[in-house]
Parts: sequence; C-alpha cells; structure tokens
Amino acid sequence: MAWMTYISNWFEQDDWYEGLQRANMSQVRQVGLLAAGCQPWNRDVCAASGDRFAYCATLAIYVYKLDHRYNEFKLHAIMSEHKKTITAISWCPHNPDLFASGSTDNLVIIWDVAEQKVIAKLDNTKGMPASLSWCWNADDAVAFASHRGPLFIWTISGPDSGVTVHREAHSFLSDICTFRWHAQKRGKVVFGHLDGSLSIFQPGSKSQKHVLRPESLEGTDEEDPVTALEWDPLSTDYLLVANLHYGIRLVDSESLYCITTFNFPSAAASVQCLAWVPSAPGMFVTGDSQVGVLRVWNVSRTTPIDNFKLKKTGFHCLHVLNSPPRKKFSIQSPARNHHTSSTSEALPPPALTQNQAFSLPPGHAVCCFLDGGVGLYDMGAKKWDFLRDLGHVETIFDCKFKPDDPNLLATASFDGTIKVWDINTLTAVYTSPGNEGVIYSLSWAPGDLNCIAGATSRNGAFIWDVKKGKMVQRFNEHGKNGIFCIAWSHKDSKRIATCSGDGFCIIRTIDGKVLHKYKHPAAVFGCDWSQNNKDMIATGCEDKSVRVYYVATSSDQPLKVFSGHTAKVFHVRWSPLREGILCSGSDDGSVRIWDYTQDACINILSGHTAPVRGLMWNTEIPYLLISGSWDYTIKVWDTREGTCLDTVYDHGADVYGLTCHPSRPFTMASCSRDSTVRLWSLTPLITPLQINILADRSWEEIIGNTDYAIEQGTPPLLCGKASRDIKQEVEKLTGNPQMKKLRWFSECLSPPGGSDNLWNLVAVIKGQDDSLLPQNYCKGIMHLKHLIKFRTSEAQELTTVKMCKFGGGIGMPTKEERLKEAAEIHLRLGQIQRYCELMVELGEWDKALSVAPGVSVKYWKKLMQRRADQLIQEDKDDVIPYCIAIGEVKKLVNFFMSRGQLKEALLVAQAACEGNMQTFHVSAPKGSSYSDDIYNEDFNELLHKVSTELAEWHFQDGRAVLAACCHLAVDNIELAMASLIRGNELELAVSVGTVLGESAAPATHYALELLARKCMMISTWNLAADLLLMTPDNELQLVKLCAFYPGCTEEINDLHEKCKLPTVEECMQLAETAHADGNIFETIKYYLLSQEPEKALPVGIDFIKEYIKSSDWTLDTIYPVLDLLSYIRTEKLVLHTCTEARNELLILCGYIGALLAIRRQYQSIVPALYEYTSQLLKRREVSVPLKIERLSEELDAWRACTQSVSRSSEESPYTPPSDSQRMVYAALLKRLKEEPIKGIIGPDYVTGSNLPSHSDVHISCLTGLKIQGPVFFLEDGKSAISLNDALMWAKHGMPSSAMSAPGIGTGEPWAAEKRNMCI
Repeated sequence: MAWMTYISNWFEQDDWYEGLQRANMSQVRQVGLLAAGCQPWNRDVCAASGDRFAYCATLAIYVYKLDHRYNEFKLHAIMSEHKKTITAISWCPHNPDLFASGSTDNLVIIWDVAEQKVIAKLDNTKGMPASLSWCWNADDAVAFASHRGPLFIWTISGPDSGVTVHREAHSFLSDICTFRWHAQKRGKVVFGHLDGSLSIFQPGSKSQKHVLRPESLEGTDEEDPVTALEWDPLSTDYLLVANLHYGIRLVDSESLYCITTFNFPSAAASVQCLAWVPSAPGMFVTGDSQVGVLRVWNVSRTTPIDNFKLKKTGFHCLHVLNSPPRKKFSIQSPARNHHTSSTSEALPPPALTQNQAFSLPPGHAVCCFLDGGVGLYDMGAKKWDFLRDLGHVETIFDCKFKPDDPNLLATASFDGTIKVWDINTLTAVYTSPGNEGVIYSLSWAPGDLNCIAGATSRNGAFIWDVKKGKMVQRFNEHGKNGIFCIAWSHKDSKRIATCSGDGFCIIRTIDGKVLHKYKHPAAVFGCDWSQNNKDMIATGCEDKSVRVYYVATSSDQPLKVFSGHTAKVFHVRWSPLREGILCSGSDDGSVRIWDYTQDACINILSGHTAPVRGLMWNTEIPYLLISGSWDYTIKVWDTREGTCLDTVYDHGADVYGLTCHPSRPFTMASCSRDSTVRLWSLTPLITPLQINILADRSWEEIIGNTDYAIEQGTPPLLCGKASRDIKQEVEKLTGNPQMKKLRWFSECLSPPGGSDNLWNLVAVIKGQDDSLLPQNYCKGIMHLKHLIKFRTSEAQELTTVKMCKFGGGIGMPTKEERLKEAAEIHLRLGQIQRYCELMVELGEWDKALSVAPGVSVKYWKKLMQRRADQLIQEDKDDVIPYCIAIGEVKKLVNFFMSRGQLKEALLVAQAACEGNMQTFHVSAPKGSSYSDDIYNEDFNELLHKVSTELAEWHFQDGRAVLAACCHLAVDNIELAMASLIRGNELELAVSVGTVLGESAAPATHYALELLARKCMMISTWNLAADLLLMTPDNELQLVKLCAFYPGCTEEINDLHEKCKLPTVEECMQLAETAHADGNIFETIKYYLLSQEPEKALPVGIDFIKEYIKSSDWTLDTIYPVLDLLSYIRTEKLVLHTCTEARNELLILCGYIGALLAIRRQYQSIVPALYEYTSQLLKRREVSVPLKIERLSEELDAWRACTQSVSRSSEESPYTPPSDSQRMVYAALLKRLKEEPIKGIIGPDYVTGSNLPSHSDVHISCLTGLKIQGPVFFLEDGKSAISLNDALMWAKHGMPSSAMSAPGIGTGEPWAAEKRNMCI
C-alpha cells in the first residue's frame, strides 16, 4: 500500500530526528466555487457514463458524479489542460473512467477521470479536431475529423499505436457537422454534413457519400446542416437524423430510404439535439433550439408524446443517462412489482389511454442550454434533479461586490453579460439584458444606487439599472475602440472614468457630459480613483508608466508620472488605508508599490512568471496586497518587506479580477479565463489577531493605526473602517460587551456560507425577540419553532402577491406556479382544506379529491358535487397528499429521505410535532392508554433523525457551519459545537460557545485547547496560556504548554508563574518526592516541568508496558500517561541514553493512536497507524508487549466489521466478518470505551473539502489517492496528505515522527503534530 512504500523509504535513516522543520500548507482557503456554464459554440460538449456526466466550458471540462448516499450529483473534478476552445468530448464505451477531448489548437487529450489526470496527448493533429468520438470497434482508439475531413484514427497504445487515415472517409464535398460510430456493427460510421446530406461507411460495403439529403433540398445549393445523428440502439441500420430546418427523420442506412418524417407542432420549432432513451425501446427526446422545450417521441408516432418547457432559452445539447440514479435507501416495505398483491397473485394492470401507453419510464436527461445553463432533468418525475443555471461560458474579466451588500457579487465576461450572484447560495439573481460583446470591466454605483457601469470591447460603455433590468445610459466617446477599465467614483457619485485603446482616459458625468480627456502616448488599460482624495485618479499605460491626475483643475497634464516597469502597465490600485500609496501590475510580471508623496517606487514585488492582472489591497491590514496573473496563480504579499506570504494555484487559467468587501474584508473573490469565480478566506493570515479577540485582549492588540501597523515585525492589526465601527459600537454597550463583540467580529472575519445564519440561531436560543431577526432569516436554516410560521406566511404571500411590473429577475414564476408553490407549502403544514381550494382553482381536481376526506367526509362530498372536467395524469408525488391525509407521517418522512429530499422531510416532521397532522391511531387494547404525548415523542425522535441527516449532508459537503445551523435549529447545542470543531471552525466554535454559555461549555473548552495548540505552532506562548486559563481543570494542559516551551530557564519560570505552576527547580524536587511515594502520574508531570524531562520517559514507559500485559487494560488508563510523555522536547529525546525508550514511546504512540482513531471513526488514518507501528516493531530493538501478528489480526477485524458501514453502494459485494474477527473487534471495543465529548466522532471535513481545484495534483501518502480540497505538506516539503487527514492525525495524538521524510526532523512525538493541526 502507499503508506507502506512511503515509510519503508526512510525507516533505515539514522538522522531522522535532526532539524525541526515546520509543515507547510496554503494559508488562503478556497471556500466557494461558481462553476462555469456549458459553452454554446460546439456540438458534442456533453457526455455521460454510468454515474458521471461531463460538460465543457470554453477551456475546461466539468465532471459531476452521483453521491449515492444523498442521490444527488456533485461537482467531482475540473479537467483543465486545453489552452484553446474545446471542440468535443467523448466518453470511452469500454472504460467508464476514460474520456477524450479535442480543442481548436489541434490537440486531442485522453483523460482518466478516476485519477483526474491526462494519460495521453496528441499534439499538432493534421487539422483541427472539430468532431471527435471514441471508436466502438477498438478498445483504445479515438477518431476525429476537421470540418472537411478526412477521418483520422488515433490508436493510443499497443503495437499499432499512432495516427492513420480512414480508408474511405475523406474528400467530402461539404463540411462535416458531426459523426457517429455504430455501437453494434463493427466499423460502421455515419457523417452529417452542412448541406444536409449523410455519408455512410461500413467495412465490406460500398461507401455512400452525400446521400439522404432532405427532399426539400434536392437539386438546390441551399444548406440545412445536420444538427444531430444517433443510431437506433436496437437496429443495425436505422438512424435518427435532425436537420436544423427540415426536422427529424428516421432513415434506413442500408436501403437509403426515409422511413418516417416527424412533425413538429409549429414551423418555428427547430431541433438542435436529440437522444434515444435507453430504458424505453423506440423512444427518443429532442431539444428545441429556439426555446427550451424537451419533446418526447416514439418512432411509431409522427407527433410528440409529450412536451416539457424547461427554460426560455433554447437547447444546445442533451444526453440521456444509461441508467437512472439509484435511490439513497429504500422505503421500509420490501420492493415488489407494481401490479402484484400482498399474496403475490398477479392483478391486471389498469386500462391505459393511448398517451399513457407511451408514459415515459424513469430517465434522466443531461440538458445544456444556449445561455450556458446545465441541468439533469428527471423525465419520469418531471422535475430537475440538478440545475446549474446561467454560469458564464467564457473568460470572466472582472468581479466586484455591491457597495451596500457584501452578499452580492457582480461579474463581467467575454460572453457579453454581467451577472449578479448571491454568494451564500452561489446562484445568479440578475443577468444583464442582451449581449454587449466582450465586457472587460464593471463598476458598481456607490451606495444603494443599484446600478452597474460596464465597459466593452467595441460597443462603448453603459449603465445598467439592475432592478429595472435595462440599460439606462450609454457612452460612446471612445468610438469603436476597446474600453479596458471603467471606474465609478465612490466619493462623487456623478463622475465615471473610462480608459481605452485610443490612448484616452475620459472623465464624464453620469449624464454624459465630458469633464476631462487625458491623452496618453499609447493605450490606457487601467484607472483607479483615490479612496482618500476624491479628485485624484491614477492610470496604467502601454508606455510602461503610471500617471496621476488631479481632476479639480482644468489642466489635462498629469501631476506625476512614475516610470520603472519594463513592459506595459495594466491595472493600478490606490491603497485604501495609506494615503498617497498606490500599486501597479505589469506585463513584466512584477507589482510595484509607489509613494506619491515621495515620488518614488518603494518596493518591487517579484515572483509572477507572466503578466499581472488582478490587484487588490486588503481594507483592514494596510500592508496586505493580493495579485493575480496569467501564470494562473494568486499571490499574497507583505508589502513591508516585499515577501510573498502565500501562492494559490487553484485557478486553471489567467487570473483577471480580485475583490473583497470592506465589511467582510477577509473574504476575497477571484475570476479567471477558466470561467469560474472562486471565493477565498484570508483569515488564516491573521490567526493571532483572531485569537486576541477570543481571549478578550486589549483593543491595542486588535486595532491599531496605520503608521504603527506598517512597521516591520508588527503583528497584524486591524486599521479599517469595519473594525473601527465595531469598536465604536462595542464601546457604546453597557454591561458585558464580550458577547456582542464576539458576534460582530465573527461576522466580519468569517467567510459567507452560514456564519450569519448561525448567529441568528444563537440569538433565538438565547431568547432574543423575534422582531429583531433580520429580513433574510427566513431564507436560511430557521429554528424549528419558526419554520411552520414562516412557511405558512410564505404560502399566503405566494397566493396573494401580484406580479410586479418589471418581474422579479431571473425565472420569475407565473401566477399558476406561485399558486402551486403555495399549495405545496399548505399541504406540508397540514392545512389540507386550503390546499384543496387552491388545487380546485388550478383545475387539479383529482389531487383535491384525494385528500378531501382528511378534512371531513362532508367536505369531500361537497367537492365531489363540484367535480372536475380535467384530471392531471401521472403525478409521481401522489403519495404525498395520501400520506398527509391519513396521518402517515413516518412513511412520508421516509419517502422524502429516500429521495434525498431532506428539507421536505424536516418540514413534515416539524409540522407533525406541532400537531398539524391528523393522526389515525391504531386501535389499542382495552385498558391501555396511548396518549398523544407518546406520538409526539415519536415525532420528536423522527424530527431529530431528519435534522441530523440534513446536518450530515451539509457537513460531508464541506459546509460545517450550515451543519451546525441544522443542529441548533432543533436546540442540539452539543452536536452543533461538534460540527464546528470537526469542520476546523475553531474560532467560530469558541465565539458561539462563549455566547451560548453552560450548555456548550465542554465543547468550548475543547475548542480552546485546540486553539492553544494552534498558538503553540505559531509561537504565541502567552496567548496559548491565556486560552488555557479560560478553561476549568486546566492544570494538565498548562503543564504540556510549559513542558513544550523552548525558552531559557528564566523565561520558562516566568511562563510557569503565569500558569500557576512551581518553578523548574521546585518541579525536580516534587518529581523525586512523588517517585519515592510511587505516584507515577505526578512523577511524570513534574519531571516534564524540570530541567531533565527525559527522566519521565523510563518511568512512564515501564508503567504502560506493565499495564498492557494484563488482559483487561483500557485506553483511558494509558492515554493520559502517554499524552504527557509525548511533550518531552526533541533535544532531550535524541540523547543517546534515551534511544530504546524513545523507540518504545513511538511504538506505543502509534498503537494507542490507532485505537483512538478507531474510537473516533477516523477511518482514513487507522490502516496507516497500524502499518507504522508494525514497521517500527520490525525495525527497532524493543521489548514492548505487542506482537505484529496481533496488530495484523486487529486491523483485519476492524476492516471486516466496519466495511458494511463505510463501503459505498457501488463497491464490491459485502463479505460478512468471521466469528474470530467479531471476537477480536469486540475485545477492541471493550478497551476503547466511549468518547467523552458527544458528537466529535467521525471524520473531519474542513470548508472547501468538496471543491475541486486545478491544483488537485497531490497524491496522499496515507491513502495513495489524489487529494481533493486543502492539502497539508509534510516536513520534507514534498509529501502530502489532505488537510482533513492531517487534522484527524493531530487530534488523535500520533507522533509527528510518523509524518516525516528521510533526514528531516520530526519534531516532538505527538506534540509537534498537535501544534501543526488547525492551521
């Protein structure tokens, strides 16, 4: 296994203790990802295989995979290697892990999805691979063709590897639109051409070129391109052909005869794409190119069976999955045939109408639309399983937060649109009308004006009124020249600046009056208004210079010109905190810092290897600057010394825009040529500052003035408006302001994704008046005492609110849709009569009648008299009104959970708890009393089960804060705190726990201990002591801190005094007294604090060895002793006299660490710990009462007894453990006992664990698998594990030595790694 190979390489080293080096990892964390949409340029840009589907943006391929536990598709990988537009993708029919892609730079790539890597590349293909397809008649060959052909066959491996030309498929008279291999008939292939004709080739038959043109085109030169081609999966000869104008035909490729021409409802309908439905013979679907109508057809009928209008925009491509997603878990009753009775006697199926006879079986269509939208549509249930709407399909050049709302982010793209996103839900809320060509830059109007100015490549500049949804002003002073930057003055809302390729920077008023035209000697690429002087603006020019202008004068000459860059200057940015300081990014790869007051360049930041584009000053830390480059990286700079603090590699192409909001200064957004927007947390850069706030340190250690903060060596201090406002508000408070202070700073420092929601729930639990809750509270996870009230109110609003004049942005629902949504909410709230009335109003009488008896028989009869003329057929959700009407709450909740609809399940369970469900009790025996309390108890248990499942769903998706919200919503404070701790949200856990008080105390104290370890790692020892002093029973933790402190005797004694511990000299005396008295634990403790801590080693090791010889030893007896021994410092452990005891310590640490990992269910690290311990036993001369054979037995037993829980549904069949394995595992569990803090068992998932990155190239030395999400580098700087595994490794107490490479220092066993956690 990977771990074994890794440690075998270095175990023979003798110098593996020398030189302590710190583990390394990125300090900037990815916390959000806005995926790109599907490109509308080329045809074959979506594909599917098994439980995966993929689509292409312009430069990257997005692969989604089914999460079997929750029955939902999640973004699994972003494959990015192409530098030019991707033309097609094709999944390998023989191997579900392989697919091929081609691009306009004459490149074909073969990808391995499982390992997320390129396995073969074909450069410089003869002609651009405009169409591409895996060959069905060969295991490892891909065919591709340029527009005119010929067809090339690339054999990837084997003796015949290389590129050959198809013998017949060449010399075409019309361009190739697409081609398809036959799945069964070896070597048969068909081409569709621009002129509407087909060319068919098969071995042993005469080739047919340019045949079967639509009848209407015969004898003309007109073109009617073939838009789609698909072979009939049940025939060797039949073929579906779609022409853009003529429509669809079923043709016979042998007799060259058109069998059927299918008729469309209107002449305006045109087909862009089609696909057979594998689960329904003879059935296929088509997508309209004008509007998003999905039509369902059967070859036996010339008209559609059904139509679904899915979107307003037309289809681009679609693909039907071979098998529908499997359900998460089955409903309790055993599965059986729909028409089989309980006695297994077959019943005849009900009579079906003609259309019902064609009812669509379960089938899922991957739908891609011309606006970039991508979705997975469940045709049987007639609903979206997944919809990623309105993603950008091209380079995103700029992004900016709305000045008065840190939750709204605007993006400008090459695709001609500006979109506004809600960064909490990562969904588009507005998109600009029409297409403006390429949009290079955007700028929000100041304050709450709700307008955006945009700059385009050829169409001038414009102002878009976001709420009205229309352009309200245009500026054309630059003519057809590209405008590279637009900047709306935030000090004077009437002024807008633009700079252009024509060499002018123009200042005008918003009504178009030109105030200044600043002429430059070459193109102007960037401009920025000073944030300290409303009349000062800087520009970046192609002549390599930066200029500063003063707009209050009539002069058009610059006040200053800064020279020094060796290539063109692009963006310029004024510092928001330091007057007169500005930076510039250049094509020379450097960032320069200029001081306007000194007329000088005060620093040059070198490190990028390509032109610099994105630039952003932090609005709170005056020396912090971030840059983005064409080298695909983002760099974080300390401009005081010119050092690079961190480099982020997660984008897959040029990084263009960087932005943050002053009220959330440590959340950054970036945009790129890879068509994604990513959100980042910068808070790890200011860890000591955050902890100062938690430890209630003085304001001087939190907030400072800019002049002091920029002095070299000064720890980070907040200097911006947001922090000053918080201080001002806190100082107004009477009593204990710490609670409010923690909340306000937490909201300022935390990234989006639930922290606001969490604090609202904390306020509800603490008894805050509901009227003080913010307006958006009801959009998040609500406390369950509010859930029913808010959803009822929402239902009433949906029923009564009129459509607003301008609509409500994207996808505004119709009146019918609003009524339906209202009805569904009333139904889930148990308000059955209101549901019936709304259904009648909508004409859905069958639904109304089915639940009416739940109100009363009388009401049902009354409805029967108003019987309907229309019935809605094939509603798959009929079970919902049925269950609610008869009070089958459990069945309904299980039904929702089985479909992964956890939020629906939660709503129903809460409604039941509040008594809104009419429950029909089973008749009980006489004398027994089944009270409503028992049923409510039942429902409460159900409610907690659902909320726990919903929390786990969020948690496993890397959203620990939302998981905590789910637990807080049902008042489960322990599990909420555990979610935050397991998600490594330690600062948030301490803040929230402090406010919640006693009920959260144990978890708060644990989080404080973990934070203290974090302080030890960054050498802030006094801060670590302050945190530990905030916890009760803190003596042992303080002992470990002092034992680990590396200072001189005088400094150590000062820390001892702070921690209320005896001096070093006194500790030696106390140790010897305790040793004489036979008190092992006290002996070890005081030796640790003395000048000779190594004396504790033999005492502790002998005690443990003796203890584990007995058969009834337990983990909790040994662990405290071993934990203390782990804090002996390295320089003492490497003494020659300690060699044997040191080896025994490492072995015992490994073994006990493995047991702790089993207790906490840290599955991913258990095998590595057992392997580590076994290797040490083999290679070291020791006398430890542990046998390699016993370790192997325990590991096998653990694997066998836990595999049924941990395995995923697609893995190999389950093999039950043997009796002996059960006995070994039972003995293990007896030793382990329960974890003292509730809820902290289970693997850790930090925020961002679920987000794929282009930098996902590291293989874990623990698992041998590619790491997705944050990476933790080991001390050799090369070996890596996932941050999740690193956190679990640290918490379970494993020696750092197990994570080192040859010749690299290991740090102190256990303690070094504990310090390294929670970075």
